[in-house]
Amino acid sequence: MKKTLVRLVERAATEEGFNPTPIPNVSCYRISRPNTQMPAVYQPCLCVIVQGRKNVMLGKQRVSYGELEFLVASVHLPVIGIVEEATEERPYFVIQIDIDGQRISELLPLMPSSAVAHKQSGNALFIGQLDRAMGDSLLRLLGLIEVPEDIPVLGEFLVREMHYRMLRSEHGPRIAQISLTGTPTQRISTIIEKLRRDYHRPISVEELARLAGMSVSTFHVHFKAVTSMSPLQFQKSVRLVEARSLMLSRQLDAASTAYRVGYESPSQFSREYARMFGNPPVRDIARMRRSNTTNDQESGGVGGI
Repeated sequence: MKKTLVRLVERAATEEGFNPTPIPNVSCYRISRPNTQMPAVYQPCLCVIVQGRKNVMLGKQRVSYGELEFLVASVHLPVIGIVEEATEERPYFVIQIDIDGQRISELLPLMPSSAVAHKQSGNALFIGQLDRAMGDSLLRLLGLIEVPEDIPVLGEFLVREMHYRMLRSEHGPRIAQISLTGTPTQRISTIIEKLRRDYHRPISVEELARLAGMSVSTFHVHFKAVTSMSPLQFQKSVRLVEARSLMLSRQLDAASTAYRVGYESPSQFSREYARMFGNPPVRDIARMRRSNTTNDQESGGVGGI
């Protein structure tokens, strides 16, 4: 299975970094050297490493996954990724499948009760081992790249099958929570969407708790359980990731970027930026441009893993 997956991804991922495939909502990545820290906002997705190894940090949580293991981000999350194992001869290869909440909702009534039994909020970032059933489904899905005329007929069906395999995995109950109305995870997911959309606007924790239909203390507990950080830390991380993306892609200066992402003080922005990225904005962006690693951020700041 591994050799076939490597061959398929190698064919699909001919460029360094992000490579879309002809299959909707399926992408591949190629990274040919170990990376420095790569902050990004990950969208809900399943990522399977077929070659190499990567560390992902979410707040103070750190997870590591490698070949024939998968990572699921069940909500949008600001994380820092570091590819540990990658060379020109043996690149890091990963397959990303976007998670569609509507597909999850359609599949849940067809699932055994055990797939939706877990009602408590849990961390939205988790690792699993690719089993034979999921591996076979993935092979069929990626195999469509070699027979593109089949994609219009089978692509949607095989992506749906991968959603089914996710729900049937050991992490299925946690994935199901994102589409079950009224669960703590689903409520926190709606707040995350608001914070991601309105990251540049000031907002109080009290207002967020009210929108989630929770007390402030309960909201804090569930938000941290899902994201491993407080709501304000989450918003700050999203702001800083977006700021870096803006400075790289639009050639904005640090002061203009600070105000654009919601900071009132450029000096505070520079301090917090340096704390997250290891260097102040001007030095960090200059280093990124010199080393030509913009594309190595896999998703360009907001996207996948």
